[in-house]
Amino acid sequence: MPKGYWVSVYRTISDPEKLAAYNKLAGPAVKAGGGRTFARGGRVVAHDAGIAERTVLIEFDSFEQAVAAHESAAYQEALVVLSDGVERDFRIVEGID
Repeated sequence: MPKGYWVSVYRTISDPEKLAAYNKLAGPAVKAGGGRTFARGGRVVAHDAGIAERTVLIEFDSFEQAVAAHESAAYQEALVVLSDGVERDFRIVEGID
């Protein structure tokens, strides 16, 4: 079964306090949903039209698990806290089996 991934690239961070509050809630929500964080805010080299701001990569055992974790009440609570504190490109992608 192919794994699922959350890929999040932040275009701008307008409210670092909202991002910090989101991180406190999102981390446990991701872990409870079976996610494993592989990259979060480290160095980035962007090419073409890429964005070199904060990048997050989280792996789940399946695409369905990744979708369910995003839809969970715990993660939705984290999104409410984040609200307009950032502008990001967030995707859930299916890996190659």
